[in-house]
Amino acid sequence: MCRNIRTLYHFDPPTTHEEIEASALQFVRKVSGFSKPSAANQAAFDRAVHDVSATVHTLLDSLVTTAPPRSREVEAARVRERAARRFGPRDAGQASHGHTH
Repeated sequence: MCRNIRTLYHFDPPTTHEEIEASALQFVRKVSGFSKPSAANQAAFDRAVHDVSATVHTLLDSLVTTAPPRSREVEAARVRERAARRFGPRDAGQASHGHTH
């Protein structure tokens, strides 16, 4: 459920508002236990996503570093490599479960 919660600081190109919103949504889903809130809780849920997003924007705008920005391509490759080590190659994992395409 937390697949969109990842490092957002110091990337080239910079992190987008949509990426921050996606992470805020996943965070609120996780801590609330709701993937889709009821109508009675929707306003509180939406307000929490907005507030978390605003706080993350403030945090990212306030942080300082002298390190070079992270490359999105390099970080994506690292994520894929970790996933392959953890779960094995995609095709082999699907074949071992009897899936055919």
